[in-house]
Amino acid sequence: MLVETKARVGVFSIALSAYLPQFPSLVPEFEEQYKAFKKTLPDTVEIIDGGIVTTKEQSQEAGDKFRAADVDLVIMQLLTYATSYNMLPAVRDLDVPVVLVNVQKLRAPDYAHTDTAKWLGELYACGAVGEMAADLNRAGKRHAVVTGVVEGGDPEVAKELEEWCRAAQVRRRFRDTNLAQIGRPYPGMMDLYIDETNLYHRMWVYTKQFDWEKMWAIADNITDEEAIRAKAEDILDTFDIEGGGTVEKVWDMARYVVAFEQWVKDEKLGLVASHYDGFAQGVAGKLDSMLIPAFSMLIKQGTACAVEGDIKVAMAMSILKTIAGTGQLSEMYSIDFDNDICIIGHSGSGDAAISTARKPTMKIVDVFHGKTGGGYLTQFYPPAGPVTYLAITQDADGHFRFVTAEGVNEEGDIFMFGDTNMRTRFTCGAREFVNRWSEAGPTHHMAAAIGRHVDTILKVAKIFNIPVDVITR
Repeated sequence: MLVETKARVGVFSIALSAYLPQFPSLVPEFEEQYKAFKKTLPDTVEIIDGGIVTTKEQSQEAGDKFRAADVDLVIMQLLTYATSYNMLPAVRDLDVPVVLVNVQKLRAPDYAHTDTAKWLGELYACGAVGEMAADLNRAGKRHAVVTGVVEGGDPEVAKELEEWCRAAQVRRRFRDTNLAQIGRPYPGMMDLYIDETNLYHRMWVYTKQFDWEKMWAIADNITDEEAIRAKAEDILDTFDIEGGGTVEKVWDMARYVVAFEQWVKDEKLGLVASHYDGFAQGVAGKLDSMLIPAFSMLIKQGTACAVEGDIKVAMAMSILKTIAGTGQLSEMYSIDFDNDICIIGHSGSGDAAISTARKPTMKIVDVFHGKTGGGYLTQFYPPAGPVTYLAITQDADGHFRFVTAEGVNEEGDIFMFGDTNMRTRFTCGAREFVNRWSEAGPTHHMAAAIGRHVDTILKVAKIFNIPVDVITR
């Protein structure tokens, strides 16, 4: 990504101090289990290590570490039975979910040869989890339980922890990066309008405002021809250009992309929402004509760029790009009633990572429909197979909510006038899907990602403490 962020995850384990002097073999056993457990967490996160906690005082020390690091998530390994006072001091002052990892070392007991120490150290599971959840509920803390086994490996546990770490990455990205708003939303699209102060309070995203006059001049000082040439070749590698592409043909575009990349790094931008409504000429008109592919090159590198000034869909794109590796802006286009599928897509910038069915294409058009000017359009070609959609909306009090659905993209004819579009089948049928999705009150934009990701989206929502409408899976 152009701007790197790494989630901070508070990790600790708990055991009962009364057991340790009674069964000295438990100490090295628990140390080895905790060491091995930390290694199972993905390297996409920075572990804030709270250690093995067996007393209230140790739990408080772990909590001090977690607060100082501003952790995005807490993962707690239950080594054996422990009382909830081992846990609560570590998390009571945090506003992040606690994942209770209830993972037994051995798959099954050797009943005839299991003594108390072996039971407590390698075969104890389940007993303390309800106690922990009960007290987290009473403390008003969000939480989840992951149960499984170490022996032989447990793909379900690995999947759950990977999803939680990816969800935590979204929180860190929103906290550590900024959103650039260039211009204002498309006039009259009131579903897109937003209060940037409320956005910061509720979603941790800080908005930086930029006017177009500044953006038109952004490439004026870019003179490194080697960097421009390398970026031009990158553009040619990314797109098939109608009529053929050459370094010379995309030279100015490459110069702007080099400038935009530096701008993203300097301003620490994870998201961009832009719309231009004017009659630009000269250098302004040149930039306006090539914004779509230029912003597509930023999306390719992890900075979500949304058209029509839609901040909420920029967030949805960033969430999917972070948890799924792809994030394509979309909206409802048409219904094919004969085949009972929805045609979903959008014009404008897109994510090259989603275009695995075919290399993205770029062509020049005289008119950007519904907008002033003309220039380059880009079309991306998502593959057949599972797809996830995510929209972000608000209620009457300004609280945010996710609207999400899973479907399946199918092979077949699509529109070829330069806009990305997909043929998506939903389990409830096209007509019912449109009814359910629309009644949930999303903005008219959504983000799309290859694969099924509702489970991870639910974890992101729990971290952000906002509700989710799952339309269909």
